Amino acid sequence: MTADGTEGQGRLPVAGRARVRRAALRLIAADGRAFTGVLVLNVLAAAAGLAGPWLLGRIIDQVRSGGGAHGVDLLAAGLLAAALAQLLLARWARYAGHRFGERTLARVREEFVDRALALPAAVVERAGTGDLTTRGTADVAAVGTTLRTVGPELLVSTVQAVFVLAAVFLLNPLLGAIGLLTLAPVGCALRWYLRRARDGYLREGAAGSEVAEVLAETARGARTVEAFGLAGRRIAASRDALEESRRARFHTLFLRSVFFPAVEVSYVLPVAGVLLAGGALHAHGAVTVGAVVAAALYLRQFTEPLDQILMHVELLQSSGASFARVEGLAAAPRPVPATADAPADDRIDVAGARYAYERGGEVLRGVDLSVRPGERLALVGPSGAGKTTLARLLAGVDAPTAGSVTVGGVPVAALEPETLRRQVVLVTQEHHVFLGSVRDNLRIAEPKATDGQLWAALAAVGADSWVRELPDGLDTKLGSGARPVDGSRAQQLALARVVLADPHTLILDEATALLDPATARHTERALAAVLRGRTVIAVAHRLHTAHDADRVAVLEDGLLTELGTHDELVASGGAYAALWHTWHGDTEPGGEAEPGGEAEPGGEAKPGGDADARS
Repeated sequence: MTADGTEGQGRLPVAGRARVRRAALRLIAADGRAFTGVLVLNVLAAAAGLAGPWLLGRIIDQVRSGGGAHGVDLLAAGLLAAALAQLLLARWARYAGHRFGERTLARVREEFVDRALALPAAVVERAGTGDLTTRGTADVAAVGTTLRTVGPELLVSTVQAVFVLAAVFLLNPLLGAIGLLTLAPVGCALRWYLRRARDGYLREGAAGSEVAEVLAETARGARTVEAFGLAGRRIAASRDALEESRRARFHTLFLRSVFFPAVEVSYVLPVAGVLLAGGALHAHGAVTVGAVVAAALYLRQFTEPLDQILMHVELLQSSGASFARVEGLAAAPRPVPATADAPADDRIDVAGARYAYERGGEVLRGVDLSVRPGERLALVGPSGAGKTTLARLLAGVDAPTAGSVTVGGVPVAALEPETLRRQVVLVTQEHHVFLGSVRDNLRIAEPKATDGQLWAALAAVGADSWVRELPDGLDTKLGSGARPVDGSRAQQLALARVVLADPHTLILDEATALLDPATARHTERALAAVLRGRTVIAVAHRLHTAHDADRVAVLEDGLLTELGTHDELVASGGAYAALWHTWHGDTEPGGEAEPGGEAEPGGEAKPGGDADARS
């Protein structure tokens, strides 16, 4: 557990007990008046419920003493009025409690969405979609159940239980002490359960996240699994995740199977103890029959709220673990504290940059590079040289483990998200179509964009023709359950968002890879004019991109080995020259060009954030 009370479990942090308590108090304080009203109503309902056993005891004593029917009738009328008052007040308290729970749940959901959207892209990628999705669905739903039902019911039952015990002590302290002592087995069972339940439910939640992650990865990479015959491995991975989930669930089931039977057996002890002790005391004239009956009725009445408390304590452990996972997003790592400083200019400088992934060796081993404003730079090199990693550092997706990457003298990874999006944008072949209209998908990059600007952005990437053919144009609904969009069109929408976002530096990593060759060339030519005067850094997988660039940077094994114009590097006869000759089918030995679809430095979207906008 860290100093701030955060436990490092699962792919994302899990809030510790102290943080969860502070978060719960913060939510209560946010709607303090409503919570106070719920508490007052529950106190009044519990107080009305105490009148019944006391009045019944008075009736018994009245009858035994030979009192008249008139007194008994008055007591009976009071008993009926108390029961009616308790019913009305309890229903009102539950209604108010449910309203409080729904408002609080809305705050929890809004906070979760805000925190999820504020997570650094690198953190989200390392966490995986399964963990984040499970926290936003199953865990938030469990918290909602607690706030809507468990919380109000637990509050009602707790107030009732406290008042009932207090009433027994006021009636006869000795009988109250006997009743309390007979509850010791319940306390022992509860203590045993609570010491184990939280960890058990956290393990169950983490196992559920792992199942979701394995399934999501398998579905996302279905074509790769099929192409390489990996079905057996993915099935084995799924079975391992499901087996861990089964074990975690069986563990919490074991805890419940021990806890509840022990508690059920203990319920009869307080009533039996009071009746036995009360009989002995009455035989010695220490208490009246009415007092013994009233105390027994109170303790019999106590079993109902006690049963509800213990039932809800079990649910509270489950939802408490879920709330710890939801609240854990607040402690998700931020590599570099954000800064409000604005870059002095658009110059990008990389000084001694090193980077190592968590599970692997060092990918970049001291890179020094400066990119002038308005320059077109191509990054080339063999697979695994570190090109994409350097592109991520330049875009602020990751921060270097050593050295620095700055824009205008300010660390790129330290820029506020809004500032970063206006400075540098990384566009990859990854893309996403959000559920909503074409207009909604485009305005993610620029919420205030007019329809004219939207059409201009679509025209810049060659997508205006097919959008005009849609039934409702910009208002056509896209995404799951609406109009499907294939990969090439989704990538064009991503590039249109780039145009709308309008950054000064664009980093392209296979941004047109999913487009067919004719569409890709058309898109690149259309975007060339838009990009004029802007800084473009392209990870070049097809070397005609490097040929058109102002300068070419060659990466090999995490090091920048060559830097210069195309002609200079070809003339020098080094690694780039070998790549160039191999690309053209020459017989000279040397490295190997990577066949994939590259993002042309000279022709790509104007500013913006791509479909999977990494900014």
